[in-house]
Amino acid sequence: MEILLLLLGLLAPLLLCSPIKHASPGPRQAGPISRGIEGNTSSLPVDTPWQGYDLNTNYYETTPETNVVREYWFDIVNTTAALDGVERSVLLVNGQFPGPTIEANWGDIVKVHVTNRMQDNGTAIHFHGIRQLYNNQMDGVAALTQCPVPPNSSYTYVWRAEAYGSSWYHSHFSLQAWEGVFGGIVIHGPAAAEYDHDLGVLFLNDWSHQTVDEMYQSVLENPSPPHFQTGLINGSNIWTNMDNQTVGRRFQTEFVPGQRYRIRLVNAAMHTQFKFSIDNHELTVIESDFVPIVPFTTNNVPIGMGQRYDIIVTANQNPDNYWIRAIPQSFCSDNGNPDNIRGILHYKGATDKSDPTSSKWDYGDDIQCLDFSSSQLVPWLALNANIGGAQTVTSGVDFLPFGDVPLYLWTLGGNALNISWNDPTLQQTFEDPDKMNWTPNQGVIEAATANQWTVLVIQSDAAVPHPIHLHGHDFYVLAQGFGTFSPQNVTLKTTNPPRRDTALMTASDDGGYLVMAFPADNPGVWLIHCHVGFHATEGFAQQIVERQNEFNTFFNEDLLENTCAAWDEYAKVNPYGSQYRGLRGPYESGI
Repeated sequence: MEILLLLLGLLAPLLLCSPIKHASPGPRQAGPISRGIEGNTSSLPVDTPWQGYDLNTNYYETTPETNVVREYWFDIVNTTAALDGVERSVLLVNGQFPGPTIEANWGDIVKVHVTNRMQDNGTAIHFHGIRQLYNNQMDGVAALTQCPVPPNSSYTYVWRAEAYGSSWYHSHFSLQAWEGVFGGIVIHGPAAAEYDHDLGVLFLNDWSHQTVDEMYQSVLENPSPPHFQTGLINGSNIWTNMDNQTVGRRFQTEFVPGQRYRIRLVNAAMHTQFKFSIDNHELTVIESDFVPIVPFTTNNVPIGMGQRYDIIVTANQNPDNYWIRAIPQSFCSDNGNPDNIRGILHYKGATDKSDPTSSKWDYGDDIQCLDFSSSQLVPWLALNANIGGAQTVTSGVDFLPFGDVPLYLWTLGGNALNISWNDPTLQQTFEDPDKMNWTPNQGVIEAATANQWTVLVIQSDAAVPHPIHLHGHDFYVLAQGFGTFSPQNVTLKTTNPPRRDTALMTASDDGGYLVMAFPADNPGVWLIHCHVGFHATEGFAQQIVERQNEFNTFFNEDLLENTCAAWDEYAKVNPYGSQYRGLRGPYESGI
């Protein structure tokens, strides 16, 4: 409770400020950041700001008090870029792909000033995996927690680094994240294994020379999965053009022999699950999403959209060049360049500067779309899912044609989400604190009782896996599997199950399921959705309305109303401010 009161005290003066009107270039931060933390809790440097806290600290209940504010200024802009050597339109943060990394220590306050300098586009920025405890209004989801920020306006997000590890921020307005509005989050804290160097975030993306917005109407009208031409590793790759010229450049990093390197993998793709590997090098996995795990070693990392894994790689091979590979998994990913999404690991001292000749690990096929097994993802901090007395909700997934065209939409819980940019859920609950008359297309799941658990079964009959992301919580993964879930035939794992914020609903020709659980310990309106961007925009989402009678503990009326008023003024005179919510397309779920 002391930590909570301190957090509210720190945030209050920041949250009550009106949105700023101007942005300053570049990140600003106060105080030193601890980088390259070496070792587990027994060997942490004495000057770490989390001294006295370690991997065994329950970070859901306790957070270090650093009294440091990390401040960043982001401009969202229209521009062009040739990431694989082929120029196309993009939307970027401060003109960068990926955008600038937010970096903080466990316990710091992070303050991000976002200014929309785009044409014909609103925006909202979500900090993926950040819990936002008693801070729902900073979750950055258009139509849930705020109205979109219109062009030439700003919004300041303030949140606390309550956990540590690796993640990313991205737009939560339509398809904008997959046009380039994203960047890394690194929160330094204890580590589950020793390393010498922190290489930061490494992004994996699918990519096409047509924008995803240009692709979207055909995706709506076609039940087949979208085709992507290629992919990127940290915003780079090569391409062979029509003149048979190779353009672009490979991502490259350098290792010093004998040193250990931490890499923070993030899958920021629209519609591609990857297997990541480095030829000849084993990978030690130490964290999944924001949850430190008991380390294990593998030669490949399966990673779905929105997921993160922190790995340690030891430079223990002959000094040479080695391929870094991100290979799309074909069962759920249609990519025209699957064997050529590569980077280069160069050893310092290697004389040969040519492309590697190393061979891919023989780990089996590149077909299946799966998470690591639950037996591999063992949280270091052991917590059980105490689901006695839980409410159980089953949300079926379907893919259906709607209207005369028709448009193909995804439904979750029987409905395609359809909520309004200019009437966000938080505004509705402010105007009616006892609101109960939710419409079916708002997709509301209520979690009204403090600390009561919800067991959510997401089930599909279709042969399409989906990465499922829940805001505001790490959920407990109780079961994943093929076919139809049955409590009589499936044993739920409740003793220290994997905890994460994004997990795969697996699927085969007989469909599949994901069973997840979370306690109602964070009041707010929290989105749960598929992290395939097209699917979410096509309706694959629901809302968790959690402890609605406590929304007054975080709600800032002026912030919400000022942003909504600015959006309404923009929408009055600009057709791009009108959300199309009907069935002639392009359909917009609102998120």
